[in-house]
Amino acid sequence: QDGKTIVSVSDNETVRVWNRSTGALLKILEGHTDPVIAVAVSQDGKTIVLAGRTVQVWDWSTGALPKTLKGHTSWVTAVAVSQDGETIVSGSDD
Repeated sequence: QDGKTIVSVSDNETVRVWNRSTGALLKILEGHTDPVIAVAVSQDGKTIVLAGRTVQVWDWSTGALPKTLKGHTSWVTAVAVSQDGETIVSGSDD
């Protein structure tokens, strides 16, 4: 959200965080168990939310995976985080 980083997702089950200015790779988030289809970043930049078969909530600073949200019966194709960071919305074909 600070305009200094880019988050990219891939079907190889990783998420990469890049420095926008230099192109340097800052962090690789591994542990998603399926291809990542969508990503959202909280307004404060501390949380990265990934969508695939589940919704995973990552702590950007530590790279830790504190939460996996389950409930959809189909692939999750969209995620968003509210401005206050307290609510995550996900969309799926189910």
